[in-house]
Amino acid sequence: MKILITGVAGFIGFNFAKHLLQKKYEVFGIDNFDNYYSVKFKFLRIKELKKSKNFFFKKIDITNVVQLKNFFKNKKFDFIFHFAAQAGVRYSLINPKKYLKVNKHGFENIVSNIKKNKNLKTFFYASSSSVYGSRKKFPSSEKIKLLPQSIYARTKVGNEILAKKISKKTSFNLIGLRFFTVYGKYGRPDMFVYKYLKTLFTRKKFDLFNRGKNFRDYTHIEDVVNIIDRIVNKKLKKNFDLFNICSNKPVDIYKLSVFISNYLRIKSKLELK
Repeated sequence: MKILITGVAGFIGFNFAKHLLQKKYEVFGIDNFDNYYSVKFKFLRIKELKKSKNFFFKKIDITNVVQLKNFFKNKKFDFIFHFAAQAGVRYSLINPKKYLKVNKHGFENIVSNIKKNKNLKTFFYASSSSVYGSRKKFPSSEKIKLLPQSIYARTKVGNEILAKKISKKTSFNLIGLRFFTVYGKYGRPDMFVYKYLKTLFTRKKFDLFNRGKNFRDYTHIEDVVNIIDRIVNKKLKKNFDLFNICSNKPVDIYKLSVFISNYLRIKSKLELK
């Protein structure tokens, strides 16, 4: 069985690839080593995956039409997991064009290259809990109305709409995975817990917005991997679907901040803003 993972040097892509390699699957991975956060993390992840003889890596930018077309030429995959994307809600306010380029056009490039893959059973792609906007109750039902409030969230909604449209004309399944604040080993250093830990160890102040009155549905990467694995083996009733990948246990960010500083016995310099 041949499996492709885009964004394989990323947090979720790496962990899921490692899981598949442990099950002795043949895993192909592509990534462009984007420098949104330190590429050292990404090189470490790829180095770990290359320990397996069943892992095959190629440095490719999904926005490069020619590169992508040449890569897919004469390759037939049973499953594709499209995790490559520009992450981060706040950064989408600074550089919105990059989100359109990577998340929208990159997604379209991938889809245009898989339509003729007769072996393909399911195309999984990363969506986000951000598509729900500022709803107070999480996780929400996958069927409720979406309220995207950032460029990042809008690109994810756009991917879901395109996938649904394509699913009416394809023999393979298209499954969207709405991830809720994933954390754990080899995690992204741009996320709250890691940034907060850094300020604790460097004795610097940390800005906590909305005066800390935020809740996040933290989902451990091992749970994420297991949930995706269950969906892969699930008999789907339709060839288009969406799943919340979550813990259903929202965490109070302020309480989490206090817990971490107490656990480490380091006094925090929280600035409630």
